[in-house]
Amino acid sequence: MSGPSVKRIAPLPHDDPTIKADRSAPQIPWGFLTVVVAPTVVCAIYYLFVASPIYVSESKFIVRSPERRESASLGLALQGVGLGGGQSDSFAVHEYVVSRDAVRDLLKSVPLRQVFGNKNADILVRYPNWQEARTNEGLHHALQRFVSVGYDGTTGISTLKVRAFSPRDAWVLNNALLSGGENLVNDLNERSTQDAVRNAERAVSDARTLATSAQNKLTSFRNSSGFIDPELPAKESSSLIVDILGALSRLKAEREQLATSAPQSPQIPELDLRIAAYERQISVERAKIAGNASSLAPQVGVYQDLVLERERADTLLNQATANLAIAQQDSYRKNLYLQRVVNPNMPDEPSLPRRWINILTVLFSSILAYGAGRLLWAAFKEHKQG
Repeated sequence: MSGPSVKRIAPLPHDDPTIKADRSAPQIPWGFLTVVVAPTVVCAIYYLFVASPIYVSESKFIVRSPERRESASLGLALQGVGLGGGQSDSFAVHEYVVSRDAVRDLLKSVPLRQVFGNKNADILVRYPNWQEARTNEGLHHALQRFVSVGYDGTTGISTLKVRAFSPRDAWVLNNALLSGGENLVNDLNERSTQDAVRNAERAVSDARTLATSAQNKLTSFRNSSGFIDPELPAKESSSLIVDILGALSRLKAEREQLATSAPQSPQIPELDLRIAAYERQISVERAKIAGNASSLAPQVGVYQDLVLERERADTLLNQATANLAIAQQDSYRKNLYLQRVVNPNMPDEPSLPRRWINILTVLFSSILAYGAGRLLWAAFKEHKQG
């Protein structure tokens, strides 16, 4: 009977002294160093030793007119869709302070390139950086980096912030931009006033020309016809005809009575002559009033048309004159103006950069990114082994 066989058992891997030696050696966390430590160190070096202090000058202003006739509900409705009068007026100034026109105006009074390109500032922030060239377009891009403006829809107040590498430069730029905004508002006022008043004055001039033409036509007619008012002789002739008709009726009645009572009376022929004379006079007077081209009726028609034309021209002139007076009053009452609520301040300490906040932000962001990467890698390995 053979004895039990003894099998050789190999040492477990964790009992291998070489493996123990390898595992006891320090492991370098390259991933942590790359993702967390390196960015944080670079950020700390930049913000603690390289980043230049930036001073911020802040001002507040409002653009308004002395009188607004919008109803409360209409004003709220317009503001709800972004069309409020105060907003649109303020936004015109907002667009100006970051525009090429602002750059052009600033260059007349401020050494803008020296302010933005301060030699003592770090190269990453000063003008020109890697995105900007030494051109007006590059300067406009730099202006948009150093200047910001916001609007509070509740109060209607706009806030202008200007960043620079020295307190005085920030203060000077803020004042210059506000002055440029005031000039813009004045130009808008002048243009709107000139347009409204110019249109009203043109309407008055046209109406006065029509009134003068109508009066000249009426005067020419009076000179040619020989009548100041042809309606007056027409009325006189009509009145005369009425009187003659009355006399004629009486003569005819008298003749009829005489012919009945004394047919052979010698007065009858005399009455016939008088009746015929009255009838001829009536025909003459009627011919003066109407019946041919030289009568008064056509002249009265022309005269009435000319008088009506003059009255219409006078009405237009009166309306245009009243509109001109209203336009002139409105031009003064509805002018916009920029009112400084808070004047630009002269900062006595830098507001930017927020060094430790930025460093801590980079640190925590890197840690989160590293942790997320480790979780993803572990999930990937587990999925691969499964």
